[in-house]
Amino acid sequence: MEQSAKETWKLLLDQARQRLPEQTVRTWLEPVEAIGLEDGRLVLGAPDQFAAEWNESKHAALLSELSGRVTARALTVTFRVGDDQARRPQMDFFVPPPAPTAGAAPGSGGVPNWAQPLNSRYTFPRFVVGKSNEMAAAAAHAVAMAPGKTYNPLFIYGPTGLGKTHLMQAIAHAILERQPGMRTVYISAEQFINDVIENIQSRTMPAFHRRYRNDLDLLLVDDVHFLEGKETTQEEFFHTFNALHEAGKQIVLTSDRAPKEIPGLEVRLVSRFEWGMVVDIGHPDLEHRTAILRKKAEQDHLDMTIPDDVIRFIAEHVRSSVRELEGCIIKLLLFASLKHREITIDLAREALSDKIQAPGDGDGRRSPPSIDRVQEVVARRWGVTPEGLRSKARTKRLTVPRQIAMYLARDLLGMQLVEIGQAFGGRDHSTVIHSLDKVQHQLTRDHTFRERVTAARSELSSL
Repeated sequence: MEQSAKETWKLLLDQARQRLPEQTVRTWLEPVEAIGLEDGRLVLGAPDQFAAEWNESKHAALLSELSGRVTARALTVTFRVGDDQARRPQMDFFVPPPAPTAGAAPGSGGVPNWAQPLNSRYTFPRFVVGKSNEMAAAAAHAVAMAPGKTYNPLFIYGPTGLGKTHLMQAIAHAILERQPGMRTVYISAEQFINDVIENIQSRTMPAFHRRYRNDLDLLLVDDVHFLEGKETTQEEFFHTFNALHEAGKQIVLTSDRAPKEIPGLEVRLVSRFEWGMVVDIGHPDLEHRTAILRKKAEQDHLDMTIPDDVIRFIAEHVRSSVRELEGCIIKLLLFASLKHREITIDLAREALSDKIQAPGDGDGRRSPPSIDRVQEVVARRWGVTPEGLRSKARTKRLTVPRQIAMYLARDLLGMQLVEIGQAFGGRDHSTVIHSLDKVQHQLTRDHTFRERVTAARSELSSL
């Protein structure tokens, strides 16, 4: 008597446990159900499209190999969205659950009315996975499948515009789709700070504590690096974190840097931020940028409008962030409409002249500049020597360009704080953090300073 699909999958799952980490099996394979077995093919149903694509790329080959141990002949294992999920309508927009009836607990029924709204576009199906964000995407999906149990808290960090907020909100969308009654709060750290101040002034802290510690199941806080140096707010956040964590409520945080790299953040908060999973998102490579642009064009039904060679051209020349890549598509379409011209590489070069970097080698692939090159360019533009930037001297003539070189090393090369410190005379990470903050602050308030730094960045990016 032949095995059924369910029996085959059960045996195959036991084999997978011997080859894969238990966490991987629990997160990705246990939620899978057998759909069918025919013609040497085992079809498995995943809870959503993201999980189906992830399992197909990461686990299908291994499972196919292992299948020969549980069946008379090896099977081809494939994944798709499970039948039950496929029949369910997909959330193309976010609709808050109905308001609670009279007498219901504040914030019950899904999304409290004091929380920030979720962006309907920030879902897992719309997130393009590549080498630079693969780990963060996997961790986010694992949290969405088992909130409060897998990684708590989940701390996602990286430069602006690379998808941290997208992943954070995708978690909320996925959880609310499966559990509409989940009381979910998405806020910025700035809003949390303002709430603390307002409730202290109005002497309503008990209500504040109830909202943040008792009346929610999922807390998502964007840009927690803004908590730095705010002692009273950090005190409140510490107790809020403890109350939620002890109650098994899921916490998701984002920042532009890792917990240990946030200056002025209390050690006890750093420790708690690292309790669960800390993952980073980096800059996308050429293939990833191309995929992002194609996804954007497909989602906006523009894939027949923008030729592949134009998408490739943009991907080769715009490398700063996902947000800027998507903005290029919008700007290009507007430019073509105003000029009444067909979209070509020449039009793209004209429309995006402020973003296009000088061409590199023949295949469009450019390696980032070295730290030596960063120091050389900055030193020349500020009238000092590379040796001076690496020296222990602290004169203002050297301090400013040294801080700028550190900033560009972080921005263009993605170097860790310790690496930057070593490259500039063995300085400690706190000095590097101070330098980065100093430059970032000056960029926002000094137009001339910003133009000089931008010119240095452009020269380095065009190499």
